Amino acid sequence: MSAKSAKMRTTYREAIRAAIREALLRDERVFLMGEDVGRYGGCFAVSKGLLAEFGSERIRDTPLSESAFVGAGIGAALGGMRPIVEIMTVNFSLLALDQILNNAATILHMSGGLFNIPLVIRMTTGGGRQLGAQHSHSLEGWYAHIPGIKVLTPATLEDARGMLWTALEDPDPVLIFEHGSLYNMEGEIGGDAGAVEISQAALRRPGSGVSLITYGGTLGKTLQAAEVLEADGISAEVIDLRTLRPLDTRTIIDSVTKTHRAVIIDEGWRSGSISAEITARIVENAFYELDAPVARVCSAEVPMPYAKHLEEAALPQVTAIVAAARQVMGRHG
Repeated sequence: MSAKSAKMRTTYREAIRAAIREALLRDERVFLMGEDVGRYGGCFAVSKGLLAEFGSERIRDTPLSESAFVGAGIGAALGGMRPIVEIMTVNFSLLALDQILNNAATILHMSGGLFNIPLVIRMTTGGGRQLGAQHSHSLEGWYAHIPGIKVLTPATLEDARGMLWTALEDPDPVLIFEHGSLYNMEGEIGGDAGAVEISQAALRRPGSGVSLITYGGTLGKTLQAAEVLEADGISAEVIDLRTLRPLDTRTIIDSVTKTHRAVIIDEGWRSGSISAEITARIVENAFYELDAPVARVCSAEVPMPYAKHLEEAALPQVTAIVAAARQVMGRHG
C-alpha cells in the first residue's frame, strides 16, 4: 500500500480542519470568517492553528453579528472570492436568515442569472450535548425548504473531509450542517481522501426487509439499530441522505421498491420536517410498492431539555428506531 493511500487515524473535527487547510492552500481566493475562528481556534476547535499558518487576512475573526458577517461573505463572493463563513451554532443562523434567504438564495434569480454567489456557510447543528433549548436545534430541514441553496449534512469522516471542496467549487450558496456530537468521532480515512460527490445519497448498509433513511448525527444510531434488527432476523437497509437539498429521491425510491417498507429517522421535529417531505415523495412515487405505512422517528415536539435523561428521551434513540422497524414489519414484541 502506498503512503498516499495508506489509512490514517483522525477525527471528524480534524477531517474538517484538513479540508479547510487544503482549500486555503489550493485557492488564494478562499478565506475563513466567523466568530472566534482565529485566535480562539473556533468554538469547537475546528480552525485551531489555522490563524498562525495563514494569517489574519485569511482567517478572519468577526464581530458578534451574524447578519453582518454573512452579508460580508455574500459581498465577498460577489466580488470573486470564495468565502467559508462559520456560524457557531444553527440557532444563531436565524439572526442571518434575511441574508441567507433574501440575498444569498435569490440574487442569481433576481439578477436574471448575472450574479452567482459562490458562498459556503458552515454551522454546528443538533442536540445531545446538554446545551439547552436555545443551542440544540436541528433546523437543516428548514433550510432544505429554500430554493437557491444546497444543504449538506456530512455524517462520515470521508464526507467531513471531502464535501467542503466540492461545495467551494459550486457557483451557488452551499450550507454545511455539522452535527456537534460528531466532532470527537474517531476513525480511519484514506491518505488520498479528497473531494466527494455531494448530489447523491449513500447506501451505508444493504438490506432487504426495511429501509432506514437518515442523515447526519442519527446515522450512527441507525446503523446500531440495523445490527439489533439483524439479530432479530430483520434485514435493514440504511440510506444516508447526505444532501437534503437537492434530495436524492431516486435512491430513496429504489431502496423502498426493494424492501417495501420505510422508517425515516430525523432529529428535527416531526411537524413540517424533512421526514414529512421524504414520506410524501415515497407515497407519490412508490405507494403501491409499500407493504406498510411509512414510519418516522423524530425528536419530541418540545424545546430541548437541559437535563441529560430528559434530553435523551426527547431525541431519536436506537430503541425507538428498532421499535419503529419492528412495527412496519408487523412485529410488536
